[in-house]
Amino acid sequence: MKSEHKSLCAVTNGDGAFFKTIQVATETFFKPSLAAADSDEELFNPPLNFAMVDNGIYRSGFPDSTNFPFLETLGLRSIIYLCPEPYPEANVEFLKSNGIRLFQFGIEGTKEPFVNIPEDAIREALTVVLDIRNHPLLIHCKRGKHRTGCVIGCLRKLQRWCLTSIFDEYQRFAAAKARVSDQRFMEHFDVSTIKHLPITCSFLKSCEGRTHSFPSEDK
Repeated sequence: MKSEHKSLCAVTNGDGAFFKTIQVATETFFKPSLAAADSDEELFNPPLNFAMVDNGIYRSGFPDSTNFPFLETLGLRSIIYLCPEPYPEANVEFLKSNGIRLFQFGIEGTKEPFVNIPEDAIREALTVVLDIRNHPLLIHCKRGKHRTGCVIGCLRKLQRWCLTSIFDEYQRFAAAKARVSDQRFMEHFDVSTIKHLPITCSFLKSCEGRTHSFPSEDK
């Protein structure tokens, strides 16, 4: 058995944004792992397509209530939501109870050949991602494939990844649903339009001047 002190209260400002405010004490009880299958131990289920992007940056599909215990372990400060639909009430309550701020960039989920990726929205989302004061941060859309994939792909360009590695990562999450239009958008995205990068964004500096690659997944 182990005690922890990590619950959070939250308040809102006039704009409805949620911020961490007060720490309160709770206890978490850990049961022996051998008895986990037969006990009432809480299981942590990550959202669809969940992955770590970089230090303090995560990606996924749309989280539901079964994913909330897992998300609590990340200690999130912010969530970037890339869909135009209103955030579900259960998710809003989760944000309030954990002091998490929501940034919504409503990008329509269209299919080829009618895909129109709003460059301004991607740029604004990246500005939030690059500000380390918003970390730890989760980026998600509906399935964590196309809209999320485009934001991550453009982030990788800022990190000076080569296009081969950017497309490889995108295709790993999009799988059979990979879109040529998304990859074309990432290829032509002008990273010079991202101005006044926060000086606190150290993970970009650490990646400067390097390219990234990783082995192809077996088919």
